[in-house]
Amino acid sequence: MSVPEKSLSSCEDTIKNLSLYREFQAEREEIMKHKWLESEKAGYDIGFENALIDWIMNHRTGWRKSRQEGMA
Repeated sequence: MSVPEKSLSSCEDTIKNLSLYREFQAEREEIMKHKWLESEKAGYDIGFENALIDWIMNHRTGWRKSRQEGMA
């Protein structure tokens, strides 16, 4: 008995979406760590938006590269 093409495609989409969601969660966790560290340095809560912008501008590229190297 073969699996219907639509069902197989749906499963592949679900797996891809789960993978993307896991990456989103991992990235969010890094941003939250960055927010905590930078808030500690500043002596006050810098806020999520400031942490997000700073992390993207200064850390995201290196973080993604290290994750890709770790998966290879």
